[in-house]
Amino acid sequence: MKRSLLMALALAGTVSATFAQQAGGNAQAGANKVAMCIGCHGIPSYQASFPEIHKVPMISGQSEKYIAASLQAYKKGERRHPTMRGLAASLNDQDIADIAAYYADHGAGNPEVPETPGVSCHGANFNKPIDGTYPKIAGQHADYLYVALRSYRTQGNANIGRANPIMGGIVQQFSNAELKAMANYLASLPGDLRTVPQSRFR
Repeated sequence: MKRSLLMALALAGTVSATFAQQAGGNAQAGANKVAMCIGCHGIPSYQASFPEIHKVPMISGQSEKYIAASLQAYKKGERRHPTMRGLAASLNDQDIADIAAYYADHGAGNPEVPETPGVSCHGANFNKPIDGTYPKIAGQHADYLYVALRSYRTQGNANIGRANPIMGGIVQQFSNAELKAMANYLASLPGDLRTVPQSRFR
């Protein structure tokens, strides 16, 4: 059981490398394209209420490739959150690359997190992914992680779900209580992720 839990934690949130970030992301250009993002991701502990209730994920300090891959997945409908799908659909590939570069740079300067032994896809302390398209998940909001884990096994819902065969297979092995325990554990770990407050008046 313990081994299965570690395996699931190691794969949590994996996004296929086929959605790798487009080359040429410009953080400075991205700063002029994030007005639609800061109303949620620029408010510490901001809570979404649709389609599920959870804190909006911290994305400042997340890897550039993962942010780009996630936006591409929303744009293609492989992640079905309706608000994010609508926003991503309005972006071209360069916009996505620039926004990803901005948020990766926006979280720079955090104190270095002490390394623990590497854990598969997400690396040391679930904070140093072995591939840029995999997310940092240490220290992320527990309720968001729980919703994300459950979404991999949601079928036939237009507003909730994520298409990833690896994660879909993994989460099927666990009860909601076990997924919640995983999410709480990951949230308790030190990591690079944070919400950097941003003014809506720019």
